[in-house]
Formats: sequence, structure tokens, C-alpha cells
Amino acid sequence: MPLALPLEPGHELTAGQDGGALVRRSVLPGGVRVLTESMPGLRSATIGAWVGVGSRDERDGHHGATHFLEHLLFKGTARRTAMDIAEAFDAVGGEANAATGKESTCYYARVLDADLPMAVDVIGDMVTSARLDPDELEVERGVILEELAMNDDDPSDVAHEQFAAAVLGDHPLGRPIGGTPGTIRAVPRDAVWEHYREHYGPAGLVVTAAGGVDHDALCASVTTVLQDGGWPLDDSTAPVARRVAGSAWVPDAGTEVVVRRATEQANVIVGGVGLTATDDRRYVMSVLGAVLGGGMSSRLFQEIRERRGLAYAVYSFSSSHADTGLFGLYAGCAPDKVDQVEQLMVAEWERLADESITTAELERSIGQLSGGLVLGMEDTGSRMNRLGKAELVQGELVSLSEALERIRAVTADDVQKLAAELASRPRSIVRVGPFGGGA
Repeated sequence: MPLALPLEPGHELTAGQDGGALVRRSVLPGGVRVLTESMPGLRSATIGAWVGVGSRDERDGHHGATHFLEHLLFKGTARRTAMDIAEAFDAVGGEANAATGKESTCYYARVLDADLPMAVDVIGDMVTSARLDPDELEVERGVILEELAMNDDDPSDVAHEQFAAAVLGDHPLGRPIGGTPGTIRAVPRDAVWEHYREHYGPAGLVVTAAGGVDHDALCASVTTVLQDGGWPLDDSTAPVARRVAGSAWVPDAGTEVVVRRATEQANVIVGGVGLTATDDRRYVMSVLGAVLGGGMSSRLFQEIRERRGLAYAVYSFSSSHADTGLFGLYAGCAPDKVDQVEQLMVAEWERLADESITTAELERSIGQLSGGLVLGMEDTGSRMNRLGKAELVQGELVSLSEALERIRAVTADDVQKLAAELASRPRSIVRVGPFGGGA
């Protein structure tokens, strides 16, 4: 059975995992949650400090602040300059970075096990005591604008951003994670500071680590760095509640978007609303994606690339959030072939909805997903991420063996039913390329 992760002050949990790994979880004073997965024989560890806040949580006037904070927390604290932070990890051969999502932000580092206390101290200092210096903010504003410009020069990135906006419309999840050039230029330092003070605190903090890690020592280090940062650590404080999950939000109609770019190739995406992050059918979705567009043996790859030579890149994809998700089919092709490719993608999707997949396809896809899952768990970063998502999103931790069982339990009938449901929802189309009109 999955391990429940209750939001109770002082809660403790210990459970063995596959391959001799040991998962432990503690709810510390202040509501801070610490989860570790000790992996025998490893001399490295990956640690992440998570805040359950993403771009969807930005209030009016704060748009772009979440991504801004991801950059600014590396620019200095009361105890460290930006150079001090960079040197701390370079001096031990470690790596440090951060990732902003639509519903969470993570600051993480991979180091030798002996250097884990240093990583905890530096990342904890960044999270609790960022200065958000006005001069540094203005410098970083230019860096972020260049990052957005780089992404805008990639037509496939543009297609995916436009697809989310087309499907989700005015929903906060439809906004780009990194903000837009307009919001980044407009957001003032006070708004970024307000966003930081509003969302960064002990009750919302989750610390996860995997590899050569001692749980008790990590909890002690986390407590010390938070106290040094002046965060209140009250024994009676419970963690903040997780997002409320529900039925997937579905728009009333699909949208067609054309973005003009002077490119040699057209990028096209067809799709719509997918599943929420806690939908029990997420394992069915994985199998569906593998059959339709998840590898070289998938239907899209075989029909569009191998048989017809119409595209180099063609695949299906999905993403999930608390109250909605995305499902889509992507291809890059010659502009004069885009109609044909789009029709073929839709035809394969609808065939999946109308006809059961073969036993061979089901077994091959289950094998593909099972192997990928096991191989992915060989990495401490993947295990650290798994703990963070289980805590912030699922409210339970599914072991590797249980996940494999859920994948193997998927039937051909399950796949057809889900494909039919997805195909019945409003459908959006995004094209990016050398077309007339559009943006």
C-alpha cells in the first residue's frame, strides 16, 4: 500500500523501499517537512528545498515574480554574496540550480555525501534570508529577458507555450511559467519582495534528499539553518494544506492559433485538456502516450516518420496539475505538409479511441514504461524529485514496486476508454511557422 503523508505536527514515518533503500519523513517544528531516501553504497546525495508555489499563484501585479525569485535567491543573502554561493558548490565539484513550475519551485544541489551539510546551509540561507537587492534585481531583469528571448527563438518552445494558453485560456495555468517580457519589465522589486514574504515560510517548506544521507543529521541541519534565518519554529504549527484536487477543468471550446515565424519548418500541436495530477488513470495515460507517440515503435512515429517521411520529430505528451492537465500531439514538418501531418495525428488519436490496441502494443508499452521507471530511479535527483512530488502533490508515496504493479494492471480497454474521453473534449490546434497572418 502507498505510504500516507499526513499533515500533522510532529508526525514521523519510516519505511523500507526497493533495493534496500530506506525512506524517512519528519514534520519538524514550524511545519517543515523533511523526507529522505537513504540509498546504500552511494557517496553522493541530491537535496531539494521545495515551496509549493508556482506561476499560477501570482496575484495581479506579481506576474513573473515566481521566476524572478528563482534567479534572485542565488544573488546573495545577509551572510553570502552571489560569488560566495557559486564558489561553495564549485569548490566541492557540486552542482546547484533551481526550477520554477506552475505549482511549485525547487532549489536543489547534488554533492558528495560529506558536503551535504554545506549544501543544506547554503540553500537554507538562500531560502530564508535572500536580500533581493534592488541593483541585483535590475541586473537579473535583463538576464531573464534574455532567457525569454532565447526561448522565443525556439519555435517548438513557442508552440508548447501557445498550446497551454490556447487550451487553458484565462485559467492561471495558461500563463507562461517564466512570465512574459511585459510582466518581467513591469514587476517592481516591492512586488517580488511581497511574493517572497507571502509564500516562503516554514509551514510551506519541504526538504527532500536522496542518496548517501543521514535523516537525523539532515533534520538537525535544517532546523539550525532555519533558526539562523530567523524563521519561527513552533511545535504546534502544521504544514500548509495541499492544493485541493478535483475533476479536470475543461474549457467550453477549442482554439486555433497561428504564430508566424520565418522558419524552415512548421511546428504543429493538436490536443486539449488531460488529467489532473491525482487522477487514478494517470498510469493509463502513460500507457496511452507510449502506444500513441512514446517511442520509435509508437503509432505516430511509425506512420508519420517511418512510413511517410513527413517529420523528424513527432510524439505525444501530457502534463498534470491539481485541477486540470494537458494532452497533445506534436510534430515538426515542412510547412506545405502541415495539413497532412495534422490530419494523420488526429486520425491516429481517433483510431485509438475507436479500436482496442493490440496485445503486443500493450505489452511493449508496459515494458517500455517499466524499464524507463526503473532506470530513472537509479539517479539520486530522480528520487529526490519523487519525494517532493509525493509530498506536495499526491499526499502519498508509492514505492517503485507498487508503481510497476499499477502500470502492469493497465488493460487495453482502459486505454481505449481514456482515448475516447480525451478525443471527445474540445480540441485546440497551434501552428508555428512561415504562415500568413497570426502573431
